[in-house]
Amino acid sequence: MQHVKADKAMVPPGALEVSAVSHAYDRKPVLSDVSFRIAAGQFTVLLGLNGAGKTTLFSLICHLFDVRQGVIRIFGHDIVRQSKQALGRLGIVFQARTLDLDLSIYENLAYHASLHGIGRSAAKERIGAMLAQVGMHDRLHDKVRALSGGQMRRVEIVRALLHRPPLLLLDEATVGLDIQSRGEILATIRTLVATEGMSVLWATHLIDEVDANDHVVLLHHGRLLADGPVSDLVAVTGAEDIGQAFAVLTQSASQAQEVGR
Repeated sequence: MQHVKADKAMVPPGALEVSAVSHAYDRKPVLSDVSFRIAAGQFTVLLGLNGAGKTTLFSLICHLFDVRQGVIRIFGHDIVRQSKQALGRLGIVFQARTLDLDLSIYENLAYHASLHGIGRSAAKERIGAMLAQVGMHDRLHDKVRALSGGQMRRVEIVRALLHRPPLLLLDEATVGLDIQSRGEILATIRTLVATEGMSVLWATHLIDEVDANDHVVLLHHGRLLADGPVSDLVAVTGAEDIGQAFAVLTQSASQAQEVGR
């Protein structure tokens, strides 16, 4: 099945370029010839059901797995050949919680800042300002284990942004959170895009996290089905909204896969 492709003419230099990337575990294909680009300052939703290949793709972009087929570039830097330059422009929030529960918020963030070579004075100032931005400054010295799931996520977002990366990746960042916390986390990220000009790749399986103005990259069983603005995806499928367009595209792909067997 041909995937939906938006017009890429006159696209500015990409914050993230994924070109013909494939990956397999023990010879079982997980990603097949995936290609897309995120423009600088763009909020992009990586949408797909559980098992679509989103986390594997994130692991390749973060260079946790070797890219054996295809090329991934972050602001023009090859993730394999120029990994230091590429990863230095990247902030990451993984699906699994990775804060040290027995340390305070400040201790977690200060340690991360030191890993990026940020001096103690600059780190203190930056941590305070960023925690205030996400409404967490009054919890600065609280142990992480005393925080709610949503509060932990806010701290992880601050940690990912301490070295001021222009590209932020979030893998199912709202998993396990209540509706209010999900909305607050998503609003925080959208505000960063609007005010700071950040580029964001937001991975989710939840349709209600997709806004009508978003750019969507749709993965299904490791294949790219759609890449374009929500309005284009809705129009080309004849759907009423992105939820219906998602259903049409994934059902068509699954039917085509069954016929091909």
